[in-house]
Amino acid sequence: MKASIAKALFKSYSYPEYRKIVTDLLLEEKSTGNEQSEELTNYSHLNETRMNRLEKTLKVSDEVSQKLKSLRKDYLWLVISEGWCGDAAQLLPVFNKMAVASEGKIELKVVLRDENLELMDLFLTNKGRAIPKLILINRATGGALAHWGPRPKGASDLIQNYKKEHGVVDEKAKTDLQLWYLHDKGISTQNELLDMMLDIDTVDDHEK
Repeated sequence: MKASIAKALFKSYSYPEYRKIVTDLLLEEKSTGNEQSEELTNYSHLNETRMNRLEKTLKVSDEVSQKLKSLRKDYLWLVISEGWCGDAAQLLPVFNKMAVASEGKIELKVVLRDENLELMDLFLTNKGRAIPKLILINRATGGALAHWGPRPKGASDLIQNYKKEHGVVDEKAKTDLQLWYLHDKGISTQNELLDMMLDIDTVDDHEK
């Protein structure tokens, strides 16, 4: 696994670099990823607007900030994403704000899924290449310690329940999901990621 992570990190981007790649492609009416379609480009445009809004409105609570700054070790969050992914657009700004709030304890790096399928296939969700996927890496050793995604629990439950009832994930389900994110304001994601970080940070190196 370390080799796959090292390979992906070589092709990784900082959060601002990732945003610029998506924006520059949209100027050519393209999306990231191997597949190109009008639908995916439209999703990317929509996501660009969402991310711009979230970057202005999202807040990391003082309590979460304090706990992130108090982590004993240094970590890397390696996130698998694509510009057309609605969940990634809602969650990447949260990841970025948390990494900034940690004041150096967490470094955020982003890779594109279709360029890193070897890595993606190590972190499947129900046998699918669902994104975003956040991989927690010990910065000192380069080893993967845990992973999170593609959605916080409340959002996952919403989609699973909808699918159970209607048999499909249609546009109505996607709208309901975006409304869930809007009302949640990134709080569930912050809490889940913080719990994961604190659990890992309390484990001694020799126990891993």
